[in-house]
Amino acid sequence: MSNLPEWLQDVHFDDQGLIPAIAQDAATGNILMVAWMNAESLAETAATGRAVFWSRSRNRLWRKGEESGHVQQVLELRLDCDADVLLLKVEQVGGIACHTGRASCFYRRLDTTSDPESGTSSKWVTVDPILKDPELIYK
Repeated sequence: MSNLPEWLQDVHFDDQGLIPAIAQDAATGNILMVAWMNAESLAETAATGRAVFWSRSRNRLWRKGEESGHVQQVLELRLDCDADVLLLKVEQVGGIACHTGRASCFYRRLDTTSDPESGTSSKWVTVDPILKDPELIYK
C-alpha cells in the first residue's frame, strides 16, 4: 500500500513488520482476541473503522468477519507506551469474535486444585459456551 499516513511512523512494528493488536469489547471491557497488524492493515482499519488484521497463516490481509460476518467496528484505536502494542476498542457485530463460535477467544481458564494426597494439579477448563456452531458459521 503506497501513501501510508504519517502517523504510522510512530508505531513500532517488529522485524517482520507486525504489531500485536488486542481487540476489546468497548461496552464490556472484555478482551475478545489478539491478532497481528501490519502497516497496511492498520491504515485500512483507521480509514474504514472496520478491523483488518494480518493473517500469518494465510499470509494476507484478513478483514475480520469476511467469512463469518462477525465484523468488528472499531470505535477507538490506542497505542501503548512503548508504541509496540495496539488496543482496538470494538463493537463486535453478532457477539461472536472467536472462530470456535464463542464470544471471546479467551474461553479457557487454568483451574488449580489442591489435594493433600495427590498434591496440586492444574488443567485448562472451558468456561464460556459456544454461541453458534462453527459449522454453521464457516460454510
